[in-house]
Amino acid sequence: MLKINNLTKIYDDGTVALKNVSFTVTDGEFLVIIGLSGSGKSTLLRCINRLIEPTEGKISWNGKDITHIKGEELRCYRREIGMIFQHFNLVRRSSVLKNVMAGRLGYAKTMQSLFGKFSEEDKEKALHVIDRLEIEEQIHKRADELSGGQQQRVGIARALMQDPKMILADEPVASLDPVLAHSILSNLEKLNQEDKMTVICSLHYLDLVQRYATRVIGLREGVIVYEGTKKDIKAMTDTQFKEIYGQEAERVGGGLEGTIA
Repeated sequence: MLKINNLTKIYDDGTVALKNVSFTVTDGEFLVIIGLSGSGKSTLLRCINRLIEPTEGKISWNGKDITHIKGEELRCYRREIGMIFQHFNLVRRSSVLKNVMAGRLGYAKTMQSLFGKFSEEDKEKALHVIDRLEIEEQIHKRADELSGGQQQRVGIARALMQDPKMILADEPVASLDPVLAHSILSNLEKLNQEDKMTVICSLHYLDLVQRYATRVIGLREGVIVYEGTKKDIKAMTDTQFKEIYGQEAERVGGGLEGTIA
């Protein structure tokens, strides 16, 4: 279980990215975070993964305060949290296999990680994960030779190599067309349902939110302004919509079948 209590992040330039954010994520949830660009979605995910240091507040993971852990303790925590990025964050000149294997670096000894040496067991695990994500035909291609959807599958495969208990996905389909977006989110949904893996994902498109989320949090200017279930998001009122996206925002087509206009 993940607990966030009064989390605040103020950047050096004075920007308040998060302000007293509190919520709990139970094991096995598919939580989606929505909001405009700049609402604090990415900052929140990066604070959870400790890529960004919170200014105030507390982050607890399975009963343990991880807000200020460092060194080996932080390294062990990050093994349990897989991260998927909007722009994939792959080594573009390296092969699919090498990118996927990089997910085991958190388990490798220092010298092994420096030279990229992995056990046969790790290699077998990588092949299994690659097969599961249906990118086995791309295994020896360089990352920059792949389509956007294929690159994001590599990113998911790399995260799975960590044996994570939770996946954080920061706008994972923002650069993909609708068909590929559903394909990638279906992969995450499969992990959530079959592996009972907790997923926290930031999204823009409300049709995707109502299709995949089990629960939704809406951020605006770093503050939680909406919380609801899958049922609630389908019944979202215009008032609730505007609380998240602003008074001048309009639903595409008058419904939830898109993003804001």
